[in-house]
Amino acid sequence: MNITRENIDTLNAVVKVDISKDDYNDKVEKILIDYRKTANIPGFRKGHVPMGMVKKQYGKAVLIDEVNKLLQDALGKYLVEEKLDVLGNPLPKAQDDLNWDADSFSFEFELGLAPEFEVNLKAKKPLIHYKIVADDKMINDQIKHLQKQYGKIVAKQEVAENDEITGIFKNEEKEIENSTTITLDKFKGKATAKKFVGAKVGDVVTLKTKGLFDDDHDLVNFLKVALDDAHGLDVDVTFTVNEVNARELADLDQDLFDKLFGTGIVTSATELKEKIKEDAEKQFVQQSDQKLLNDVTEYLVDNTKFDLPASFLQKWIQTAGEEMLDDNQAKEEYEKSEKSMRYQLIEGKLVTDNKLQVNFEELKDFSKDMIKGQMAQFGRLNPSEKELDDIAARVLSNQDEVKRLSEQLTSQKLLAFYKENANLKVKEFSYDNFVKEVYGS
Repeated sequence: MNITRENIDTLNAVVKVDISKDDYNDKVEKILIDYRKTANIPGFRKGHVPMGMVKKQYGKAVLIDEVNKLLQDALGKYLVEEKLDVLGNPLPKAQDDLNWDADSFSFEFELGLAPEFEVNLKAKKPLIHYKIVADDKMINDQIKHLQKQYGKIVAKQEVAENDEITGIFKNEEKEIENSTTITLDKFKGKATAKKFVGAKVGDVVTLKTKGLFDDDHDLVNFLKVALDDAHGLDVDVTFTVNEVNARELADLDQDLFDKLFGTGIVTSATELKEKIKEDAEKQFVQQSDQKLLNDVTEYLVDNTKFDLPASFLQKWIQTAGEEMLDDNQAKEEYEKSEKSMRYQLIEGKLVTDNKLQVNFEELKDFSKDMIKGQMAQFGRLNPSEKELDDIAARVLSNQDEVKRLSEQLTSQKLLAFYKENANLKVKEFSYDNFVKEVYGS
């Protein structure tokens, strides 16, 4: 067997594989001998079928199968030995005149080669690293929410501004009839809320569905209107007040603190604020980190310039899926996936060049930390090392889980690398201002 390569350019190459009879004949002969032992051909006893007949019936199929196996094995070894960084898979060049009756064969494969490039993390204009803080408003709102949640419900006969109202929305024509509990702040306009203030148990309030809530999707939640019908719904509905309740706020005392965090963890309103701030900002770190990852990814894709073997990749995409794509479909798929391909190459280079690869021990420790966190949610705070090792072993025996956890750990390593090496500027934002800045609302 002989393998040669012709580099068309820096991104494309053609590999030629020459196979002679000596490469496959012994294997083909052995298989055909085994076939002869088991072949069922009318007129012959098993094991006594003439070899010529076996070859005539099975020879070509066995030959093709063995040659293809040889090709795949030889190509795989060649790519490893030559340390070729290829994109996609080698594509066989069409051969309309292939003669399987010959003793030797030549096959050609197109290769798409990964480009050479450098990665520069030092952006001229610093990327913003958002530090999200819990401001006083958020902390006070959370305290008020907790006081409501753990407070007493007091039944009333008349609606006041902050009460909870239970009743039935109705419209016979649209077959609306739904019992729900609502607070006045859910309604869009002050005029609607005013209709309820002073209403008594048993009173009926008439409302228009158009503009009733800030979001028409609330019609689905409160009136149980079908999603398709909610948009632009403009009918009158009645609301019959069946029950009015006020929330008597829980006192900020030790009893509440212990219910929220366990005995003696928090002992004052000041400590409560500090604890809420600490817990909230721990959650915010995840959002901040995800935003940083997204921003660095965008920056790297936009600013790391290199060419791809586009024609090759489009050809490869045509054949890579379950169904063959035509040229236009393949081009469309390539354009959709080009950005992600570019980032995969950039990420791969960063991981390799900076030794950020995930090893098994790191993966095991990472999975144990995740398991420990999950167990803590169910009150298991001190699992034994053996228990953690046993669960981790079961998790890591699943290849899908290994892939998922490896990707998560790689992201963590890259994030730490970006924080240390990228040109970043830390800016503090309240959560509300962060949402406005990032999402525009």
